Amino acid sequence: GDVAIAGATVLAGIQLLTPANPVGRCMNLIKQLRKQEKALTSNSNVDNAIEDYNDLHQKKSLEDRNKEYKTLVNTYYDLATLFYEWGWGQCFHFSYRYGFESFAEGTRRHNYVLASKLGIFGAGKKILDVGCGIGGPMRNIAKFFRIHQITGLTLNQYQVDRGNELNQMDPVIAKNCKSVQGDFMHMPFKEEEYDAAYAIEATCHAPDRVGVYKEIYRVLKPGANFATYEWCLTDAFDPKNAEHQKIKKQIEEGDGLPDIITTSQCMEDLKEAGFEVLEERDLANDDFGPYGKPWMLPLLPSWNPFTQRFQFNWLGFRLTNFTVWLLEVLWLAPKGTSKTQQMLQVAGYGCGNGGKTKIFTPMYLLVGRKPLKKAAVGQ
Repeated sequence: GDVAIAGATVLAGIQLLTPANPVGRCMNLIKQLRKQEKALTSNSNVDNAIEDYNDLHQKKSLEDRNKEYKTLVNTYYDLATLFYEWGWGQCFHFSYRYGFESFAEGTRRHNYVLASKLGIFGAGKKILDVGCGIGGPMRNIAKFFRIHQITGLTLNQYQVDRGNELNQMDPVIAKNCKSVQGDFMHMPFKEEEYDAAYAIEATCHAPDRVGVYKEIYRVLKPGANFATYEWCLTDAFDPKNAEHQKIKKQIEEGDGLPDIITTSQCMEDLKEAGFEVLEERDLANDDFGPYGKPWMLPLLPSWNPFTQRFQFNWLGFRLTNFTVWLLEVLWLAPKGTSKTQQMLQVAGYGCGNGGKTKIFTPMYLLVGRKPLKKAAVGQ
């Protein structure tokens, strides 16, 4: 009884005295979970969707996954988007933090750094967000510029609907942002339509990095910049190391990826697509100071029950899965939700250990420019 009272008191304190709003966020998650199956585009229900998704990784080859990348990615985000927004926020990406910088501040800074690489001047420019999720970075970058139009492209219709809903809830940028549905391997845009483009941890879902880069190249005006944060294997990855291969597979299975390529391959693919490389570096190697926090810290185990890191220790893992299973039993969440949560926890272990061992980075920065004129063959 005393433990329960103490727990309730702490929860009430967090709810009333901090911006965390755990009660409101949990109620919103339950509300959205109950509507989830009606919004699915990949399958008739969550349980079938997670089973089909697991089959793509466990029973099919890399070649098959590349051929079925639209099914792989769409199913993944049908299942994962609700949990991402609940547990991570509206920006589905990583960032390190400087000392005394909040999680939200670090996230916005990470967006602003990328926006600063776009090299656009003047007003009324058209910017493309390639793989926009529910549009958190798009809204941040729209506020950073205030004078440009940003179009977000995502394969998943639920993300389009949720992103536009959130866009309209923010009167500051409601007229500057819109999300549209489409495949970034075959974009529904005209040639040379955009003044700049960016991608944040998105083109890793592509079955062919050269292919997606060529599509971005096609829709950009000559002289325009493309800036991206890429998920890559680093030079520390050893393909003969069984633990390294296990971590790689966990990231692929838990994050909807056909495969993961190296940083050097990523840069070569950008060049092959026609871009001039202006900058490349791994931001995971940045010096964030003695009080800073590395990007993978939220995924490393902790015994603090008031952080999301608690779920990555053995007790938190079991409690989290029991809680989600109980939501299924009570019909507050659709069948298959607990399997989805387990899949996402595997992703957390993979990314966390990939960061600890330095074999994986989610923030390999590449900045390319579409040349003003095509060089003649032979020149």
